[in-house]
Amino acid sequence: MVLENLSVPSLYIVKSIIILDNDGNRVFAKYYNQSISTIKEQKEFEKSLFNKTHKGAGDVILLDNWTVVYRNNVDLIFYVMGSINENELMLNAVLTCLFEALNAMLRKNVEKRFLYENLDLVILTVDEICDDGIILESDPIMVMQRVQIRQDDVPLGEQTVSQIFYQGLNILLNNDR
Repeated sequence: MVLENLSVPSLYIVKSIIILDNDGNRVFAKYYNQSISTIKEQKEFEKSLFNKTHKGAGDVILLDNWTVVYRNNVDLIFYVMGSINENELMLNAVLTCLFEALNAMLRKNVEKRFLYENLDLVILTVDEICDDGIILESDPIMVMQRVQIRQDDVPLGEQTVSQIFYQGLNILLNNDR
């Protein structure tokens, strides 16, 4: 029977979101699946993922029984991973949302240095898009608005220098009008 080969539908679509630099080093990684649970396993997986994708121009691969969509940008590679049976269009929607939201918030400077300086934005963005592997939002504008609202709620003592600078700049610009 044909139905035997189909997997049970699940809301837990995303298994991990990974950002590597052009040398294969981890910039950001969040794993939602326990099958790659130790740091050593994660690093080995990321190394094989990088070796398979860093020269390729494609956007989807199958690796170790995982479906992985990826996108190269300047000095970074963005990855979203799902199970082997997962719809790559859903994974690509998450990848596109992540990249477009970061691109807008970082003012089109999605590069390694800017990502490190704004790692808090990356973490908040990923948390707004996906929670425990469940896709919460795929619209980059909505994600960006939610991240900015969450940033405004952070007490002054816990903000980064760049956040304080941009808040001051926004206050000055708004007072000039």
